[in-house]
Amino acid sequence: MLQLVFNRAAIKHNINTVKKRAGKAVIYAVLTADGYGAGLISLAGLLRDDGIRHFAVNDVADARALRNAGFVEEEILMLRSTTDPEELAELLDLNVVCTIGSYETGVALNALAEERSTVAVAHILIDTGSGMGGFLPSEPEKLISIYSYLSNIAISGTYTQLYAAGGDINGQMGLFQSTLDALHRAGLETGITHAADSTALLHSSGVQLDAVRVGSAFLGLCPHQKNDGLRTVCHGEATIDTVRWLPKGHTVGSLKQIHLKRPTRVAVIPCGIHHGLGAVSAHNTSLLDRLLFHRRSGFRFVRYQDARLRVLGGVGETATAVDATDTKCTAGDVVCFDINPLYARGMQRVFR
Repeated sequence: MLQLVFNRAAIKHNINTVKKRAGKAVIYAVLTADGYGAGLISLAGLLRDDGIRHFAVNDVADARALRNAGFVEEEILMLRSTTDPEELAELLDLNVVCTIGSYETGVALNALAEERSTVAVAHILIDTGSGMGGFLPSEPEKLISIYSYLSNIAISGTYTQLYAAGGDINGQMGLFQSTLDALHRAGLETGITHAADSTALLHSSGVQLDAVRVGSAFLGLCPHQKNDGLRTVCHGEATIDTVRWLPKGHTVGSLKQIHLKRPTRVAVIPCGIHHGLGAVSAHNTSLLDRLLFHRRSGFRFVRYQDARLRVLGGVGETATAVDATDTKCTAGDVVCFDINPLYARGMQRVFR
């Protein structure tokens, strides 16, 4: 048995924390990376049950999966600006709000909508420093052409992507607001405005605007600060494959071997690097933890009841040995361990 276990109550707590922080702002739930490892449809269902009806994705396949799973009334925003005609056609078929981050995307989307005698709904992306796409504030003529001259596109929103919580958030927000002001002076409607992601929402002030885009915060995966109110929502569980005594001096480990310094009761669990064991996010760890990750996989213990069982020889590819000398665990018993669901694979998802 190898499971990725999600705590429904903890997820609900994080949803409520996000809601309080967002205030009156609309929440776009970002469901990238298969719902940050929780499962696209499973996480979307939990969010919808809690009243969140706006979703954002980075892949056409995710939008299709949501619609096919019955999310037909909810607004879905495609965050990636694309000029691919097949992708744009499917986004229109799925009634998805497109992102226009370039003049070329705007022209392609407008031409397709005109060919179909329909109007495509879109949000405009402004690049305030991320460099990942969007119109530069210094390109007002391109922006105005999208808002004014592409008659088969209805602009329902304008947004930016803040590039770093530790960066100049106020400067980025100021640049975005000045761009909005310039558009308003030109007599253009910018629709719903949004800039904040999970990190900015939780750790900065004055970033809510009309909407916010939140993903990792629902699972407690964004960079933590003291008293941010988020809870850990996920852990791994595995059954022990074997337990046996090995003599002093015996070697243990595959990727990195050690010599036992005493007779040791060794338990083996069927989980390793392949499953995401030991993978850490650089945002959530100290420099020391990141150095240990590179040197030792950064993973040192699993839990059996109230005891911590130390990893022997580092995390293996598909199996990991732990020191069970001071416990009475046997083959078939369950151990628990911390794991980032974003990197987990080959594990059955369970919600409790």
